[in-house]
Amino acid sequence: MADGIKGKQYQTYRPQLQKGILLHRSIDSFTDSHPIVKQSTKRLHPKYSHYSGVIVDILYDHFLAKNWKKYHRKPLAPYVEDFYDLLDEHFELLTPSIQRMVPHMIADNWLLSYAEISGIATVLYNMNRRTKNISGMDRAVEDLQLHYHDFENEFTLFFDELKAFCSNRIKELDIQFRIKNT
Repeated sequence: MADGIKGKQYQTYRPQLQKGILLHRSIDSFTDSHPIVKQSTKRLHPKYSHYSGVIVDILYDHFLAKNWKKYHRKPLAPYVEDFYDLLDEHFELLTPSIQRMVPHMIADNWLLSYAEISGIATVLYNMNRRTKNISGMDRAVEDLQLHYHDFENEFTLFFDELKAFCSNRIKELDIQFRIKNT
């Protein structure tokens, strides 16, 4: 949702959502400039050009879902169900484009499907269709399989750094909003 909220539009949301939007923006910046992510992206760039960053995001989603138990106590399936329940419960807070997407996300259980290569293949196929078949993203599953261990190792190293970054950024945002609201 945060991707569709531009500039200072985030300020129209309640403080907790504002923090989430700002955290999302920080995560995007951290990710896009990270040397490990750039290494993954570079592997794909000759075939997919500027779409390689989007593909790496999707591949990293796979490794997060596949290795979920390393990162969270709650198993992925009930975690995803709880997340879908939250989407339903707070549906009115979502942007219109996300409101249109949510029923498809839930019906096809996107988040759980990311744990399987077949789920990622479906995501890549659909992303390719959204680019009117220009990106060739549907073929990136072959690159995933060919370089599976390289991508997984890069994700693991990156994600450890991302967790530390997020922890610090959340503390900064908490301080920033506490000062703003005093």
